[in-house]
Amino acid sequence: MATSLAEIRAKLQAQETRSTGNSSSGGDNAIYAHWNIAEGTNARVRFLPDADPKNTFFWVERAMINLPFAGVKGQPDSKPVTVQVPCVEMWGEACPILAEVRTWFKDPSLEDMGRKYWKKKSYLFQGFVRENPMKEDETPANPIRRFIISPQIFNLVKAALLDPELENLPIDYQGGLDFVITKTSKGGYADYNTSKWARKESALTSDEAAAVEQYGLYNLADFLPKKPSDVELKVIKEMFEASVDGQAYDADRWGAYYKPRGVTVASNAASAPAAAAVSGPAEVADEDIAEPIKTAATATSPVTTPSGGGQRAEDILAMIRNRQKQ
Repeated sequence: MATSLAEIRAKLQAQETRSTGNSSSGGDNAIYAHWNIAEGTNARVRFLPDADPKNTFFWVERAMINLPFAGVKGQPDSKPVTVQVPCVEMWGEACPILAEVRTWFKDPSLEDMGRKYWKKKSYLFQGFVRENPMKEDETPANPIRRFIISPQIFNLVKAALLDPELENLPIDYQGGLDFVITKTSKGGYADYNTSKWARKESALTSDEAAAVEQYGLYNLADFLPKKPSDVELKVIKEMFEASVDGQAYDADRWGAYYKPRGVTVASNAASAPAAAAVSGPAEVADEDIAEPIKTAATATSPVTTPSGGGQRAEDILAMIRNRQKQ
């Protein structure tokens, strides 16, 4: 995990540089469904570090692609279904679907189709729900929740981290900041643009600190989908082509690899290693995101890490100020 705000800022700035330079280019009740809060209400949350010491950030990025099908083959009365597959750009590799879809944006008549098959990003965080405006039917014994954050909210999180006036890591156990998720509406859709970091720093409560000690932190990468094998990539490409052609989902061909949520796969479906099977998509959480598909074997076991949360970052602040003077 990051030991300072400097590390986070440096890596975010490096990502921004790379992005600018390339202009061509099922869930459980640990998940806090902030998208279900009522319009005009706020949920106050406190983010925590990732258990993975190699992760500079306190979140992981998830990129999925939706493949819509006209129905299910062999089921005449079936409704349209969608299969959600992982985009291998999550692992720094070339995605065969996006390689095709990128060319569509050169033709205005194909732009809408391109957006349909473009990757959907979301970001997985963990932390405490400090103020909850909605009544949940059931909450987990472990109060450390996971949050699926849309790009709209994530941009607000990131912008504040790059603000030179921010001195402490927001995940600092003693001097961190809460994040207030505010739900409004715009154009008939949920809008979260007024969400923001709290102004006042605060320490974890004794109960929260005890929960971290008792349950440990999650390794967030455990809740990402499994990286597709070469065989699974071929299946994904085949499903993509069938989807674009308007075909029905074929459980016999693809059911052992990827399937729509709620679709029963026949016993004679094409064989594949059990670990390769991914079910999805989960319920759509926010404009273009869905609940993460838990496939890693260790996903149910939080990892205990030493308490901490960061340190002051005068070095990066000085670097930013010196750059502004030049």
